[in-house]
Amino acid sequence: MHWATPTARLLPRLLTGRTHGPLFLADRRAPTSGRRAPASGDVCPDTGRGRLSYPRAEYLFKTASAELDPHRQGWTLHQLRHSALQHLAQAGRTAPELQAKSRHQHLASLGRYVHLGEETSARITAEADPVQRRRPR
Repeated sequence: MHWATPTARLLPRLLTGRTHGPLFLADRRAPTSGRRAPASGDVCPDTGRGRLSYPRAEYLFKTASAELDPHRQGWTLHQLRHSALQHLAQAGRTAPELQAKSRHQHLASLGRYVHLGEETSARITAEADPVQRRRPR
């Protein structure tokens, strides 16, 4: 897993004193028996709380982002991922680079994330223009 610098700087605070167990935990203790009991690796050995689930993480993110969202509904984790890929594409990253970052198996599936627009088309055309590449004499 690769972390950007701001995230990497925050991680030591979360990791302090932890040697094993999940990093992001649910609010309550995990069931210890029955069908819903998680695997032992998904339970914090110190607190007994289970690993934070994706639906719960998404709920927390939507709640936290609601006041920033113009529609006041909050954003989903999928929208966050979409936005990150779109910004990378606008910054000029290639499709294989986006594929490596997003872990998509097929380049075609990146199409729904990347909407580059007119400016990108103009830049690519200008960069590929043979007249522009000639050195002045």
